[in-house]
Amino acid sequence: MRTVDLIRRKRDGEELSADEISFLIQNYTQGQIPDYQMAAFLMAVFFSDMGDQEVTAMTRAMVASGSTIDLSSISGVKVDKHSTGGVGDKTSLIAAPLAAAAGVMVPMISGRALGHTGGTLDKLEAIPGFRTNLTVDEFREQLRMYNLAFMGQSAEVAPADGKLYAMRDVTGTIESIPLIASSIMSKKVAEGIDALVLDVKVGSGAFMKKQVDARKLAQLMVAIGRRHDKRVQALITDMNQPLGFAIGNALEVMEVSQTLQNAGPTDLTRLSLELAARMIFLGRVTMTLDDAREMAQRKLLDGSGYRKFKEVIKAQGGDANVLDRFDLLPNATGVREILSPRNGYVSAIEAEYVGLASAMIGAGRETKDDTVDPAVGVILEVKVGQKVDAGAVLCRLYYTKEDRLEEAAETVEEAFRVSAAPPEDRDLILEVVG
Repeated sequence: MRTVDLIRRKRDGEELSADEISFLIQNYTQGQIPDYQMAAFLMAVFFSDMGDQEVTAMTRAMVASGSTIDLSSISGVKVDKHSTGGVGDKTSLIAAPLAAAAGVMVPMISGRALGHTGGTLDKLEAIPGFRTNLTVDEFREQLRMYNLAFMGQSAEVAPADGKLYAMRDVTGTIESIPLIASSIMSKKVAEGIDALVLDVKVGSGAFMKKQVDARKLAQLMVAIGRRHDKRVQALITDMNQPLGFAIGNALEVMEVSQTLQNAGPTDLTRLSLELAARMIFLGRVTMTLDDAREMAQRKLLDGSGYRKFKEVIKAQGGDANVLDRFDLLPNATGVREILSPRNGYVSAIEAEYVGLASAMIGAGRETKDDTVDPAVGVILEVKVGQKVDAGAVLCRLYYTKEDRLEEAAETVEEAFRVSAAPPEDRDLILEVVG
C-alpha cells in the first residue's frame, strides 16, 4: 500500500476502505508519512469529500492512534460541549461551569485557535499559571473532585488529531465537513463521555458559511456519536457577527467573568445558558429540558457557576483572582479606535474580518508554530442593529506590537456596514439536530 496511490484515488473521488484510512492515519501519526503527503491528502478530501463510512473509519482510526480515557470509575453521566469554532465564542468557559455547578460531570478536551477562530485552550492559558497539559490521571481526579476539568490534546489521547488539527490550519483545509466531523468526534469518543452538546456555527465568522452545510455537519456528527453509543444534540447557531463584545484571549476571559456574574452581553448569556441547559438535560440531572433551563439560570444568578470556574482555575494552577482583578491578566500596551464614517444603523459586522484582524495583531495563528499573544484583540462597542452617529467608536483594537496594526485596522474597518435603515432581526439559534 503506497501513500501516493491513496492520495490519487481520493483526489479522483474514489472511496477508501477502513484499512486504507487506518494505514494513512497510523503511519502519519508515527512519522512514516511526511507532512507534505498528508497535506496533499487533506486537500484531496477537501475537494472530493468523504462518505459516511469513510468518516466513521477516520474517526475510529484517530481514536485508535492513542489511548482512550476510562471514566467508568466516576459516577454520573459524563457530558461534554464543543463548538465548531467562531469569533468571540467563549461559551465553553461559561456553559461548562454552569453545568458542573448543577451536578453534571464535564470532561473537556479542548483545542487551540484555528484560522480566524479562537481556541478554548488559548483563552485558558491567558490566565497566569493555568495548566492545560494535565495527565490523564490528573484529569480524572480533578473531574472526580470538581465535576469539571479542561485538558488539551496530548500524546495519549487522539494524537493523530493533534497533528492533523495543526496541519489543517495551515493548508487551507479547515472548512472540510468530514475533516471537522472526524476531528471533533475522535476527541470526544476518546475522552470517555456519555453525551455531547455541539454548537455548530454558521455564517461569515464560521467555517460553515451556509446553513445547509452546517446542517450536514451537525447530522454527520450526531450519526457518528450514535454509532459509538453516545447521546448527541447539536445547535446550529448564527456567527455572522462576533459573539459578545470581546475577541482575543485575555479579553474574552474578562467577558467570561462578567457573564458568569450575570453582567455579560445578551447574546453570549442566552447561548451559554441554552448550551448549559442541554448539558444538564443530557446529564439526566433534570427530567425535562425546561427544568434544565431553569436550573442553568439559577446557577448563573446564585453565582455558583462563577465560583465553580474559580475552583477549577485554582485546581489547574491558575490565579483565580483574575476573575475579580483584570489587571492580573495580560494587558495590551496600545489602543486603536475605529470610527463610524456616517450616521445610521450598524447593518453588519463581518465576524470573519474581525477574527482575521485580531489574528493579525497576534491573537491567532497563521502557521502551526506561531505563538499567541494573550493580551491583544478587539473589543466591539456596537452590535448589529444599533444606531450610531458619525465619528462614534465602532470598536477598539488592543495591541502590543505595531507590525501589522495598519493592516488589521483596515481589515476590521471593512467588517462594519452602516446603513440608513435598521437591518432585520436574525435568530441566534437557528436549528436543533438530534
